[in-house]
Amino acid sequence: MKHKLKKLIGALTVFYSPRYPKIIVYMLQSSEYRAGPYLSWYWRTSNFNKVVVRRELVRTKAARLLTLALQAGLLIEILLGIWLIYLWHWSGLVAGLYYGLAVIVAAPVVWAHLIVVPLLAGRFLIVKPREEHLIAESEKIFKKHKGIKLAIAGSYGKTSMKELLLTILGEGKKITATPGNKNVPISHARFAKNLTGEEDILLIEYGEGAPGDVERFCRITHPTHAVITGLAPAHLDKYKTLQAAGEDIFSLAKYLKFKNVYVNGESSSIKPFMDPAFHAYNQMGALGWEVTKVKVGLDGLGFTLSKGNNVLKLHSGLVGRHHLGPLSLAVGLAHQFGVSDEAIVKGVAATKPFEHRMQPYLLAGAWVIDDTYNGNIEGIRVGTELLSELPAKRKLYITPGLVDQGMETEHVHIEIGELIAAAKPDKVVLMQNSVTKFIQKGLNTAGFTGELQLEQHPLELYTNLSEFVAAGDLVLMQNDWPDNYR
Repeated sequence: MKHKLKKLIGALTVFYSPRYPKIIVYMLQSSEYRAGPYLSWYWRTSNFNKVVVRRELVRTKAARLLTLALQAGLLIEILLGIWLIYLWHWSGLVAGLYYGLAVIVAAPVVWAHLIVVPLLAGRFLIVKPREEHLIAESEKIFKKHKGIKLAIAGSYGKTSMKELLLTILGEGKKITATPGNKNVPISHARFAKNLTGEEDILLIEYGEGAPGDVERFCRITHPTHAVITGLAPAHLDKYKTLQAAGEDIFSLAKYLKFKNVYVNGESSSIKPFMDPAFHAYNQMGALGWEVTKVKVGLDGLGFTLSKGNNVLKLHSGLVGRHHLGPLSLAVGLAHQFGVSDEAIVKGVAATKPFEHRMQPYLLAGAWVIDDTYNGNIEGIRVGTELLSELPAKRKLYITPGLVDQGMETEHVHIEIGELIAAAKPDKVVLMQNSVTKFIQKGLNTAGFTGELQLEQHPLELYTNLSEFVAAGDLVLMQNDWPDNYR
């Protein structure tokens, strides 16, 4: 009873602690400053002490300003409440007591909502009109540009594919690409603004999130070529079904009239959308190039590509044989666009793991493969295959599961459990949340016999990972689970 009372008091006093404004700004930041998701998260939170678990507040200028605004607003309102109570004490005005207490009690909740007002006002009165103007201007720029405009779409692997193409094609062509994962119309517009018109190739990443997005991107950017990297359950809170997501992504192929479309042939969900006109790529090769002599290691990927009498011996810093398909396509396109063999070999050698995407590093004598950037079932599949293939004294697998799986949530996470079990790690660590039980079910169904740990404090585990591993271990960490998901 005392323990429950202590927890209740702790849950209530957080509203008046110096941490509360930072928690609110953390929630805003994690929701990408979108009012709807933020308010939904706020009202389903029963204990604000448990909000900041997996990450920490990134102290950007906006975050600091919002924190100061909240601190000032809360202080002013609480002082107002105290003043009203003071008036009651000296004047005997009973209403002053009630109003004062009401103001103090309501202040944390009121300010948690008031902070959204300037965000909404700025978005709809200033930001959105300015963005729409920039997007309209960018459409003209893209339409006039004479270079190859290669759009990259799919549920996963877009940024990695873009960076591969940028690195390999960049050895022989004037090429530029949308930066990082900036893949929505306003990002495309800012990208267009900096174009010179002299570029041979533009790489434009499409970040679909809701029905109609890809079709709109096409109308704005006027692509001439397309790479579709795969289809998997993602953003199903908006698309509702995988079929709907696929239809949106493949509207890019329709825009191009099924010409110059390159598709990941290893994505099983893509099969219903395949067309004979598409150029498929996979671990066997692409565009007539055949993969042989594959060597997979933590130092990278060695392989040979051959087409007729043309033989290229290649080595990439990327880890995992699942990169063979994208690398083969990049080589095939480079050759098709006139890049020399010497430049292609040099470009492939320059490819390396991207941050938090199958990125290996040494920690306390153990190898850790960080694959925590977002996530999807196909990423789990290739990750667990890699874990199974690489040698180690002890193998560990860490994951929280996936978000935005919609109606597929249970099915997908049971499959994840089965894939993990098939890799036969010695230890599995699951971050405790709403999908953990489904992963456990998959592990049990597949007969997993290793050690299972359910982790309640993910941030502590990641922060102190060196204390968790030993020399000779191989650790694969996949996916991330933001605090606004449970």
